[in-house]
Amino acid sequence: MTDPLRDYYAARAPEYDDWYLRRGRYAHGPAADAAWKVELEQARQWLDGLPWHGEIVELAAGTGWWSVVLADKGALSLYDAATEPLELARRRLAGLDLSATIEVRDAWAAPDRRVDGVFCGFWLSHVPRTQLGQFLRLCQSWLKPGGMFAFIDSRPDSGSSARDHPAPADDLSLRRLNDGREFTIPKIYYEQAELGHVLATAGFVDAVVNTTTRFFLLGQARSAGALGPRKVG
Repeated sequence: MTDPLRDYYAARAPEYDDWYLRRGRYAHGPAADAAWKVELEQARQWLDGLPWHGEIVELAAGTGWWSVVLADKGALSLYDAATEPLELARRRLAGLDLSATIEVRDAWAAPDRRVDGVFCGFWLSHVPRTQLGQFLRLCQSWLKPGGMFAFIDSRPDSGSSARDHPAPADDLSLRRLNDGREFTIPKIYYEQAELGHVLATAGFVDAVVNTTTRFFLLGQARSAGALGPRKVG
């Protein structure tokens, strides 16, 4: 995670769930918010239904919204570069009597082991296009042969972001917090075909990238076993 992203998500941690729950500036009216909630549940059910097992790593886990789905699927390790959202993730899991290894760790950090599954929620859209292949190869190097990589991410829709956020331009987005602070961060809306192609070139097989009607990308692929350089120990 780059410094602007880390600073933004550290500062945004206390209000991050407003986005998921359509509170405050993220409310777009009854019809739009109802559609959001339906698709968010579709994404949760999709993630819950994947064949997770063994050791699972969640990169850029944030406040742990998706971690509660993964925590009872295997031995979960959730990582984020900022301490503030991880503390909220810790509380979320504890409140549901779920457990995970929680550690401050940048999504770009070299893997220290091979695992059975890797998940990223709303992180690929923060990876610049020129670096997407590099990041997906890093995810490949986390995985045991045949291991699963999955992600949920954003589609471009004006009803997704806060009402006072201008539309992203040139793969950048201006984000405002409730206290008025502003951050400019990378926000790239990848297309299904583009993601499928880059997953294949990064060494994944059986890639499937689907969408919900308006808001979300849902993707999964399997490691073919071609592992990149690894840092061990």
